Amino acid sequence: MIAWLLDDSPTSRLQAGLGRAWRVWTALLRNPLAVVGGLIILVLVAMAVFAPLIAPQSPVGQDLANRLMPPSAAHWMGTDELGRDIYSRVVYGARITLLIVAMVAVIAAPVGLVVGAVSGYFGGWADRILMGITDIFLSMPKLILALAFVAALGPGIENAIIAIAITAWPVYARIARAETITFRDAEFIAAVRLQGASSVRVILRHVLPLCASSTIVRVTLDMAGIILTAAGLGFLGLGAQPPLPEWGAMISRGRNFILDQWWVATMPGFAIILVSLGFCFLGDGLRDVLDPKQGEKQ
Repeated sequence: MIAWLLDDSPTSRLQAGLGRAWRVWTALLRNPLAVVGGLIILVLVAMAVFAPLIAPQSPVGQDLANRLMPPSAAHWMGTDELGRDIYSRVVYGARITLLIVAMVAVIAAPVGLVVGAVSGYFGGWADRILMGITDIFLSMPKLILALAFVAALGPGIENAIIAIAITAWPVYARIARAETITFRDAEFIAAVRLQGASSVRVILRHVLPLCASSTIVRVTLDMAGIILTAAGLGFLGLGAQPPLPEWGAMISRGRNFILDQWWVATMPGFAIILVSLGFCFLGDGLRDVLDPKQGEKQ
């Protein structure tokens, strides 16, 4: 089976695709940090999927008799000011974090990929207009821009996702444009045009797939920034609204007790740091495997 996957002369697209996926997988396994990052993300996904089985208590159930209890066998991460189990809230908060990350990636990456590919392929006035709009978004800090959009749209997890996605797509557009410019005049693109393919077909079938690898790497690396931006919006009360167990909002409520009941804000903070590191480690590993320029430098 492995010999079939690693065949230098694949007989079908399926064999070629599976062979490339196998090579990427084995290369990632040789990178210890990428493996650690992948395991952290797998744990995050498992927490989100199996939260009702993992969490010992309800994330919103109050128990004022046990408020601000320190970490113990009954409450592994202690309780907050309303007696809610912090461990259960962190576990359920993984769902919100994963939802934000996934939705921002699904919205921002395709938009940026298409804008960059169209800009780089056509050039001229289309390039100047699209990149001018992109530069406007890039000229402002992401968090400040996200705050402005959330302030206009109103607080809430849906509006926070939209605001973060609006601030995230320009980076992917720049990457896709740079990649497209490098091969838009290549012989295989000219051959496709000679066969009568339209510009839309060339972009969708040939340009976008070639830009996908760099975009995937950048998306993975940006996940940490997306998590921190979402946590920042939650901290300011503009993200997920109470009683949802969003990590940034949990830190915001716990800052009033940081000196005496440190665990209220510290535990969700550790979760944010750990998940952010996981995406950074995995992104670095994917960059080493999927980015040929990085491989040439090494």
